[in-house]
Amino acid sequence: QVQLVESGGGLVQTGDSLRLSCAASGRTFSNYAMGWFRQAPRKEREFVAGISRNGLSTYYAGSVKGRFTISRDNAKNMVYLQMNSLKPEDTAVYYCAADTAISLSQVTVAYREYDHWGQGTQVTVSS
Repeated sequence: QVQLVESGGGLVQTGDSLRLSCAASGRTFSNYAMGWFRQAPRKEREFVAGISRNGLSTYYAGSVKGRFTISRDNAKNMVYLQMNSLKPEDTAVYYCAADTAISLSQVTVAYREYDHWGQGTQVTVSS
């Protein structure tokens, strides 16, 4: 079992940047592929970005590609989401998730594949 705690959300203006952090505790962090999802009011939870166990492979949703960067520090049990050029449509609760992945280079995209979730952190982008 791994526990995930997100932080770093807040209220920003269009064009600003934020960095979300996710702290993991419990089982060996490097055993998990990690991902960020978001859920806006009255919308389904959607994939934002994913990173492999070894940090060498990443994948992004088209809506954030080029603006967001996912990274991880296995020594610190942390995963990050750097968000630049924020837009009002990025407003959502952002969730960190962990998938028990066998492959070191696998990036997990599907919501149902993730085993563990954090409680979420609110990001609000004003226009």
